[in-house]
Amino acid sequence: MPRKPKPTNLKILQGNPGGRPLNTHEPKPKMGIPTPPDVLSKEARAEWDRLSPYLLRTGLITEADRAAFAAYCQAYGRWIEAERVVAAQGECYTSDKGNIVQNPWLWVANRALEQMYKFLGEFGLTPSSRSKLSINPGTEDEMDEYLKRGGSQKQQAQSGG
Repeated sequence: MPRKPKPTNLKILQGNPGGRPLNTHEPKPKMGIPTPPDVLSKEARAEWDRLSPYLLRTGLITEADRAAFAAYCQAYGRWIEAERVVAAQGECYTSDKGNIVQNPWLWVANRALEQMYKFLGEFGLTPSSRSKLSINPGTEDEMDEYLKRGGSQKQQAQSGG
């Protein structure tokens, strides 16, 4: 299976270590923290509130990423809940027939952890998908247009560059 590409913003933050050309036609949804869905558990909402400012500062969350980020947060909340139950009940128990049986909450915890891992590796899932796409060059945002018109030259002149 081919490796999924990293989001362009992540490549830029890492200094483009692979040195491969960046996708200059990648869609650029408006940066911002989306509104969290009402269905998030208490733990999921706490994770949303903890991570979303960081993702915004690093340019890795947009208004289009609501579902992907909510799915990660909900998996996180489910993992925390399941781990608490496992901690209280134990990983295994003895059935009424005397057999050692795995606590079903351990399966829930492990499954949620797998889901979290997938989203963490991608996160966002949506930014990774965007890095594969191309859009018309005429759809850049206002800042890109400003820089193309010479905004960067003005800054260079002011800084002596």
